[in-house]
Amino acid sequence: MTAIDRPRTSSRRLVRRSPATWIRGGGLSTLVFLLPMLLIFGLFSWYPIVRAIIMSFQHTNLVSAPTWVGWDNFVQVVNDPLFWTAIGNTAWFALLALILGYPVPLIAAVLMSEVRRAKGLYSALAYLPVVVPPVVAVLLWKFFYDASPTGVFNTILGWVGIPPQPWIQDATQAMPSLVVEATWAAAGGTIIIYLAALTGVAPELYDAAEVDGASIWNKIWHVTLPQLRGILLITLILQIIGTAQVFLEPFLFTGGGPVNATVTILLLIYRYAFQNSLGGDYGAATALSLMLAVFLAVLSLVYFRLTKSWSQN
Repeated sequence: MTAIDRPRTSSRRLVRRSPATWIRGGGLSTLVFLLPMLLIFGLFSWYPIVRAIIMSFQHTNLVSAPTWVGWDNFVQVVNDPLFWTAIGNTAWFALLALILGYPVPLIAAVLMSEVRRAKGLYSALAYLPVVVPPVVAVLLWKFFYDASPTGVFNTILGWVGIPPQPWIQDATQAMPSLVVEATWAAAGGTIIIYLAALTGVAPELYDAAEVDGASIWNKIWHVTLPQLRGILLITLILQIIGTAQVFLEPFLFTGGGPVNATVTILLLIYRYAFQNSLGGDYGAATALSLMLAVFLAVLSLVYFRLTKSWSQN
């Protein structure tokens, strides 16, 4: 047997791990440093989740003693006529936000990336709505949506001969009106993300496309969008999750009206929990919250499984 054929033996012997070696290796000091963070994280993050799961199987208003009811809360929520109305309204809001709110930040970021002067000014103006407190923004737009002929938007429409619109006072126009305001309020943050991602696109790709005679649209379609594929997938699922949890706009704009046209899932949860001064049905509220959380978790898992290969190519 030659020296090459002989089995090689490691010059370093394997050290058997034991509690003593773990302590000598600094494991105990690491645990001591991590313990406060773990306690705080568990107290303020995991405990509310566990508590909500327990409450979903109880009938409680946080005033009287809770009673176990099993799956009755889930049955009550599913049999509520507003449950399916809230699902439909939330899906309608998400669809409108996907049609309007998803491409607008991308288009704005691409246009702003082509600007040679005052790019920082345009970025600041695009991000300005994000700085405005959400409640202030909603109240401001609620003033703009005044349905009278002297309302801000109706006055502007009157300049071009369009009659006054009811806006949020009409069951048909209320949800699109909410989506427009939500898009205005949230688009700035996504624009900044896209602008940062666009800086990572190699200029040589645009130069090569220009040499090949590609138009602006072809450069966007064949260069920009493929390079932003990963970011686009992340922002899409984040938007879906965010729109499924819309609450502020329907709560402050319409309170769920008119005729429940803007009642969303989170607004229905709020009604379950705070529908009277003595305490609402927190069991039904947590049951619906748990159903929404499970749905979003499954949706996210399926989404990432379906887009995994496409995002890596």
